[in-house]
Order: sequence, then structure tokens, then C-alpha cells
Amino acid sequence: MALTILHISTRLIQGGSQENTVLSCEGQAELGHDVHLAYGPIFGPEGSYFDRANDFVAMNGNKITMHEVPHMVRQISPIADWKAYRELKALIKEINPDVVHTHSSKAGVIGRAAAWSVCKRNINRKPAVVHTIHGPPFHRYLPKWKNAIYILSERFAAKRCHVIASVADAMTNQFRNAKIGKDDQFVTVRSGMETEKFLNPIESETREAMRLELGFDNDDFVIGTVARLAEHKGHDDLLDALGDDLKANPNWKLLWVGDGWWSERLLSRVDDMGLSKQVVATGLVPGPRVGAMMRSMDVLLHPSYREGLPRTVPQALLCSVPVAASDADGTREACLDPNYLDEVSEDQATGVLFPIGDISQMQDGIRWMHEHLTERKLMGTRGQEMCSKMFSTQTMVDDLEVVYKRAMELAKR
Repeated sequence: MALTILHISTRLIQGGSQENTVLSCEGQAELGHDVHLAYGPIFGPEGSYFDRANDFVAMNGNKITMHEVPHMVRQISPIADWKAYRELKALIKEINPDVVHTHSSKAGVIGRAAAWSVCKRNINRKPAVVHTIHGPPFHRYLPKWKNAIYILSERFAAKRCHVIASVADAMTNQFRNAKIGKDDQFVTVRSGMETEKFLNPIESETREAMRLELGFDNDDFVIGTVARLAEHKGHDDLLDALGDDLKANPNWKLLWVGDGWWSERLLSRVDDMGLSKQVVATGLVPGPRVGAMMRSMDVLLHPSYREGLPRTVPQALLCSVPVAASDADGTREACLDPNYLDEVSEDQATGVLFPIGDISQMQDGIRWMHEHLTERKLMGTRGQEMCSKMFSTQTMVDDLEVVYKRAMELAKR
């Protein structure tokens, strides 16, 4: 049965939540659903998924209708938030969707409130309301008062929602520990990715071609990151952990893929440390080229302080690149370290985990990767096989079909 589906995202910047949302829209349009995507004004150095989503219709003839919500902003702004609520409520009434699916915290709270209000006044009990948790807005690095506001807001929104989909089991655990929602509201739907683009590179984007393009020699040990150069992504920790090793090993190279507000400061620090010749910073890279960059790496280092399920980790594994990562949120659901996780055996290992912000163990993990060529290649091979099944877009879209059916049944009760 063809549905009318409205997705709501705070912004269409280039990030995991936004990629997940756009891929969901594309997959659902290809199934014949009438898909709408609402979003706030876009700005920032991260890049945008707007063109990707907007061009999909022209390229494929499938229907995704775009709607900018003028007052949907990321920061807390009572006046703008109220106006955004009114704008979304009017849009929902106009479209009359079967399902409203919200993404990210701000769009999740305002969008669910607007959709629930319409649903409760609609004789047909439309729309069903679904929310995806891509990452919790509350975390240990915020002031207690701000966390309290976020938790209260999420509790409010959970009562105005039929189903909550988490991209990782860790998200469900964090929300339930904060007494948000009910156990039977939650289901895990892992983020879909364009796995074929990672699994089957074109000739110009193979490991050999990319190392040549980026200026890496055959014997270089390339440690890569794919993340915004911004707060909580761990680039300073990386420099603290690996600075001495980089100076002692000229063939150790860092590949930083991404841009962000901290770019100038971080690259200035690299220069001050005398490491400019060993750090390649690509700046913002179009989404389709991320896999190409990853193939040039010997290991992906992901020292982030907070995540939902970091898409970078399974994407690297899809490229058969093993991972060293901080044990942030859902990371351990793709990066399997038998020395860190009791339930994982040696023949399941896909990477190395270390405690968040632990400089010493991060250094140990990278040194181990450097010294164990055979083991790290096996990790990459295992990870590729595992992630090709777990994180395909088709799996995500199929799972969402089940979620929507359940949500629509709940809406009619």
C-alpha cells in the first residue's frame, strides 16, 4: 500500500542523521510512497544534503517533495520554536500524511508535538508518529540544567509518539535510563548506507589509486579520521596520543577528512608540532567520495566523545579498513574488540576499543594496529562481511515499513 510520509529534520547539513533521512526518503520513494521532507534553513561548513535530496526527483522520476520550515533552528529559541510548531502543524494538515517521521532532537520535539496534535483531532487518527534517535541531545559534557531541559523535552515528546526507532541499542538504553518513553515503544533500526559504493570501488577510487592521489607511499602507515573538525570529535586527543609516534616515524601519516569550525585552530596546532608534512587535510569531501578516502587508510581512528551509531565506523569496515575507536555510545555495536567486550570472541574482532578520552590506550591501540598487519587485515575482512548485511539501505527501508505498519495500528487504537 502506497503511503504519504513526511520526514522532518532540523537541518540538512552533511551528517549521519541527515544521510540516514535522505536515504530513507529515496528508498521509500522507490517503493512508490509519496514522500515529503521538511527541514530548517541550512548553514554551516559541514556541507549539505539538500542538493542530493532535491536532485533525486530529476534523476529518478520518483517523488520527494521538499519543504523549508523557516523557523526550524537548532538552538533553543522559544519564539522561533513556537513559530516552527505552527508552521509544521499547518504543513501536516496540508499534506495529510499517513506517517510523520521525525529526526534529530529539535525537529523531534517540535515535529512530534505538531503531528500528535493533528492526529488526536483527526477522525481517521492520522498521522502515525515515528521518531528516530540518531544520538541523545543530553550527555555528560553539558551543564546539568541544560541536560534537565533536554530530558524533560524528550519525555514530553515520547508521550506524543507511537514508535521510537533507535539507530543503536545503546540509544534505547540511554533513553530508558533517563526514564524517557516506555519499553514497548522502542525498536532498533540500524542506519542504512549505500553499501555498494563502499564494497565495489571504481578503478579511480581503489586503495592504490587513492594513495597515489593523496601522496602516500606504499610503506606509509595511514591513520585516518572522517569527522567534522569540531568539538567532541577528539582531534586534539589524537594529536596528544600520536604526536611523539608521528615524529619518531616519518612514514606514519594522518589523513583528516572533513571540515568544521575548529579547522584553522587544529591545523595551526599541527604546524606548531612540526607535523605538517605528515598530515593530509582534505577539507569537506562530497559524500560519494568518502569511501574512496577511506580505502587509502590502514586504520580508521575514531576518537569521538559522543555519538549515536557513528556511520564512519561501519563505512570504514565496508571498505575493509579496521577501526580503532573510543567506546562512545553505539560504536561497540560495529567495532568489536574481544579484549574489551566479554561477549565477543577472537574470531569476531573488527577493531580496537579504548575508553573515551584515554590518550594512553588510544596510543596503544594504534601501535598494536601498526605491529599486527595480518590481524588488522582480518579485522577489516570480518567487518566488511558483517556490515554489508547490517547496514544496507534496503534493510533499513524494509525495517521502516514494519515500523510504520505498527505505528499506524497503534494510532487507530
